[in-house]
Amino acid sequence: MTLLHDLEHVVIRRIAVSEMDNNVYLLTAKATGAQLLIDAADDMSAIERMLREARRDSPEPTRLSLIITTHRHADHTRALAELAAATGALTAAGSEDADAIEDATGTGIDIRLDHGDAAELDGLSLTAIPLRGHTPGSIALAYGDPAGPTHLFTGDSLFPGGVGNTQGDPERFASLLGDVTERLFAVYDDATLVHPGHGLGTTLGAERPHLEEWRARGW
Repeated sequence: MTLLHDLEHVVIRRIAVSEMDNNVYLLTAKATGAQLLIDAADDMSAIERMLREARRDSPEPTRLSLIITTHRHADHTRALAELAAATGALTAAGSEDADAIEDATGTGIDIRLDHGDAAELDGLSLTAIPLRGHTPGSIALAYGDPAGPTHLFTGDSLFPGGVGNTQGDPERFASLLGDVTERLFAVYDDATLVHPGHGLGTTLGAERPHLEEWRARGW
């Protein structure tokens, strides 16, 4: 269990679960206690422990209000149904992956996110950024900290060292690299923090010099 950032208005926590080292992120609005969880990947008991730990992150009673899934793959949704049922939280995902998530988990997706849509809670707002290629409906989520750099939660679309897996498909790779280039690197500055779906984070500044290397190698 990791306290990643204690920001002016929001606390960001992360745990890694499953044999695939999936990251589960929890954002708590300090002023209201409203919480948003990104990728209920696996291990309900570990998620519950993180929710208990996060009670200290606001002077107000904390409550999980929204669960956002970055993409349809099963290793990012294993605890979704159980967590949504236990907490009553609303669910959200990219529009193009929502049906597949519903079919796989038996959990309805309440909010379907398209480019630029805001996922808003009381005291917390994230912007959805579709990054098409790893899956058709993969999304990143941007939190603009008013007192510091932007935080990007990129699912399996951007990691330290490259974009997500596109199974050797040149069209999917071109789509993903194009979206990452145009919607992330062309919009956000080098200080922007990247929180991926697996493993450790990075910054856009650390990755920007390698964009053409990625394009040349094709993955």
